[in-house]
Formats: sequence, C-alpha cells, structure tokens
Amino acid sequence: MSENQFFERKGPFPLSEIIKVIGCSGNFSPENNFKIRSFESLDNASNNDMTFLNSGKYQDLSLKTKAAACITTTNLSKFLPEKCIKLDVKNVLFAVTKVAKMFYPKADIDFPDENLSNSDDIRNLYPYVKFSKNVLVGKNVKIGTNSHIGSNSIIESNVHIGENCVVGSFVIIRNSLILDNVCIQDGSKIGVKGFGFIPDINKNTRTPHIGKVILEEGVEVGANSTIDRGSISNTVIGKNTFLDNQVHVAHNVRIGKNCMIAGQVGFAGSTTVGNNVVIGGQAGISGHLEIGNNVKIGGGSGVINNIPDNSQVMGYPAIPLKDFVKQRKK
Repeated sequence: MSENQFFERKGPFPLSEIIKVIGCSGNFSPENNFKIRSFESLDNASNNDMTFLNSGKYQDLSLKTKAAACITTTNLSKFLPEKCIKLDVKNVLFAVTKVAKMFYPKADIDFPDENLSNSDDIRNLYPYVKFSKNVLVGKNVKIGTNSHIGSNSIIESNVHIGENCVVGSFVIIRNSLILDNVCIQDGSKIGVKGFGFIPDINKNTRTPHIGKVILEEGVEVGANSTIDRGSISNTVIGKNTFLDNQVHVAHNVRIGKNCMIAGQVGFAGSTTVGNNVVIGGQAGISGHLEIGNNVKIGGGSGVINNIPDNSQVMGYPAIPLKDFVKQRKK
C-alpha cells in the first residue's frame, strides 16, 4: 500500500460495508469480513487493499495483483488470482467511484488550498531558493537548492520540487513530485484533477483523482501546458522528456524517457508512451493505448490504435508513413 500525502484517507472499512455501498455479487462469505485499508491500482495493491479490473487488456497485471479484493465483472474474474475476492458488478467504474469516495471524500473536486503563505513571509524556510514577486507556498512544501519560482505562481501543500528547477510565472503546482533540473514554463498547470466522469443521461458523476504527477529529472514543460494527476495510479513524465507549449497530458498517462512532444499535442487518459518518441504538433493520442519505443508520429495525426516499436506513422487514423505517402500521391 502506498501512502498518499496529498489527500486525507478515511478507513479502514469492513469489506461487508463496501459491498453494501456498491451492491455486488461474488465469492464473498462472512468469514472474509476483514478491513480494507485502501483503494489502489492493480500493481500497487497489497493484501490489505482493494483494486479494480475493467478490461482484459490488463490481465498481465491482474493475474499478479496482491489485492485482497477486486471490483470487476463476471467475465473478467478469470483474470484474477484465486485468493483475490471477486466482487462482480454491472458497472465497474461507477462502483470504483463510490469506493474511492469512501476512502478519499475530498478528491473529486480541487478545493483551493487554504494554507498558502506569501513567500516573503517564509523565506527563512527556503534560504537557497529564489522567489519572484507574489509567490504563494503551501504547508510542508519542499523546494531544493538553487531552484527559482516565478512571479504569481502557486506551489500548493505537500508538493516536492527538486534542486536546480525553474518554475515560470503564473504556474500552479499541486499533488506533484518534481525531481531535479526540471523546467516548467509560464502558465502551466501541474497536478490538477483529470477529466474523469461517469456519464449518465440524468446526472454525470465525478470520479475522484487520488493519484499524483511525477516529473522525472530533466523534464521540460512548455508554456500553458496542463498535466492532470492520476485517478488511481500516477501520471508520469520520464527523464529528459520535453513538452512544447500547450500540451495536454491526461490522467494516468505515462510518457517514457527522452521524448519530444511538439505543441498542442493531446494525450487521452491511461496511454503509455515508450522512450525516444517524437510526436509532431497537434497530434491526438486516444486513451488506453501503448505507443512503443523510438516511434515517430507526424503532426496532426490521430492515433487510435497501439503502435509498435520503431514505427513511423501519420494521418487520421494514423497509418504507416509509407502508406500515407502513397495515398497522397494518388
């Protein structure tokens, strides 16, 4: 079980109480009514935690999960370990939302941080950090030596910023861990709640986002970009990856090392991008995809399928570059 420094966690809750909330069937019996400590992703869950499985494409993770119980469907139960208690529901994501709200009741809305101090009043806490004018800093914030925070930026409570980082003006950072030598340019928003909703004809339901953003060493984030925090797992930008201006990275996206992402590229949620990937401007990447290593994606492309290692693609939908060129010649 991983600790969450950004959101207060309630519980533990008896498994029977959770079952009442979500309304489910499964292999539960009264003697299994132990307490669930937290709600975690398949790969992070311990034997005291609960997780969920909503797609067979994650069976490699689900078959190895250590979770005590899993919210899933009857058809997907076969992809879980025998010891894991299967809680079968009709709508996995709706049930997940209910359970996540039990453990993290304040994670479905980004409430303003009420514990901000003007940097002029707390300079003694950060003797080796440069603050420009009107910077606000929350409680328990860590900022490394030789870092510089630009004017009118907000660093919310519990954020960690490493050494030799540059944060531009009008930047907001929350729910994030930022390693050394990272540059975040003006106007960017890091760690905000993702666009997670359960659609319904009568009333849409917000889903809590209890993950965080991790920017690894040497990352650069261009001006007015947005990186959403994870819903259950984390959003991660790998070492030495550069994002151009106005790039949007949705919840749970993982981008590898040494990538180059041009302006106005958008990533939908839970997509994984390999190392040394280059993506041209205004390309759109659909959710829950796997983009391999050393891939090149042309500007304006629409990616709706997985892309294997060392591929070059372009167009909408994105196809191999050779095929795209042939079509253009016709």
